[in-house]
Amino acid sequence: MEVQGYYDSFPRNLHMVDDALRAGLDLRTTALETSLPLEIYVLSEVLNHGGASFKLTTDGLARVAEFKQQYEASFDAANAIMRRLLDDAKDYMKTPEGRVLTKEMLIRRLEFFNEAARQVNVMRTQQSLGSPAQYKHPHLPEAALISTLPAQR
Repeated sequence: MEVQGYYDSFPRNLHMVDDALRAGLDLRTTALETSLPLEIYVLSEVLNHGGASFKLTTDGLARVAEFKQQYEASFDAANAIMRRLLDDAKDYMKTPEGRVLTKEMLIRRLEFFNEAARQVNVMRTQQSLGSPAQYKHPHLPEAALISTLPAQR
């Protein structure tokens, strides 16, 4: 998918991720539990660099809902900032790692949300079908686990 597609589908992807979390989808066994709050933080910093005023005060996955609320409240302004940043191939922003192209920072966040929405959608489908957990994880009780080995005959 090209950049325009990521940009166009971002509101839908953000809604899909937030909706799954509100529905109780358990992300503790995935990297999304850690990466979603971090990516939201970076995205808000990119948008703030472009002139937005996102202020995130929550930690963990609650940050998704907080960002979504602020994004929807300033939908037109946030999208105008995104469009302007995507059109500017020379804008840089300072990060702890140095200076990076703002456009690339934004594109990577939009790609991330596209993939996260796809992954969450698959997980919700599995959950709705009653698929059990397939692997051992310290957050899950033993009773919730099933063996991944084939049944013995």
